[in-house]
Parts: sequence; structure tokens; C-alpha cells
Amino acid sequence: MGNTLDPRKIAWAGATPSPDGRSLAVVWWSGVAPCTVLDRVEVKESAKQVVVTLYEGRDPRFPDTACIAIAVEKTTTVRLASPLDGREVVDGAKP
Repeated sequence: MGNTLDPRKIAWAGATPSPDGRSLAVVWWSGVAPCTVLDRVEVKESAKQVVVTLYEGRDPRFPDTACIAIAVEKTTTVRLASPLDGREVVDGAKP
């Protein structure tokens, strides 16, 4: 991860904590690979919030691929440094 072409922030639809609160299953809608792939996930934790920011871009191995306009639901697991323990989960792509 972290080597896509033109990475950009992507808003996510939801985040579900694991039973032990040590990770989040983050869900978002996106296009299909290789046109849109997860570049990286940035997590900023504080005492009151966990800010999760997803970045997507194009797979650099297929720079000239024609992209179809179709949406698919994607999920990634985000590990937390500390258990969620009631902290607010915030989408870092939204203002």
C-alpha cells in the first residue's frame, strides 16, 4: 500500500468495532480495481476520538486501463493502538 497513482481521500460509510475494541471494520463504496484501490489508511487517536482517513488511487501497474462506472462495497480492518473504549470514530475525509 501507499504507491498508487493520484491518491485521494475517500469518505467511508461506516465503522464497526471488534468485540474487544482493538480494531474497526471500515466500510466504503468504491470503484473496481485496478482503477480504484486502497492506497493507505491513516489513523489519529486521541483521548476522545479516533480519526480514520482512507486514501484510494489507481494501481500503477495498469495506468492506462479503461475504467467502468460501477460501485462495489469494500471493507478494511483498522488496528487501534488502544481499545476504542467509547471514543468517537470520525471520518477524516469529511469536513
